[in-house]
Amino acid sequence: AGDEIGVLESVKAAADLYTPLSGNIIEINEALIDSPSLLNSDPYGSGWLFKIKISNENEISELFDAHQYAQYVDEEN
Repeated sequence: AGDEIGVLESVKAAADLYTPLSGNIIEINEALIDSPSLLNSDPYGSGWLFKIKISNENEISELFDAHQYAQYVDEEN
């Protein structure tokens, strides 16, 4: 958990990507290579980034749900 696993790039910026949970990445979304806009247009559907085989399920309780994340983003802005 917390390890850098890649970089997300746009026309204006680049940001490091960190894994939210401990485990092994078992699949990446190859569709994003040809259609990176899926990340913005359908993040909960076909815009997923990677799949993890979780090694410590206790870490899941530390993640935000969508509502908690929206509140966090609002507080930061």
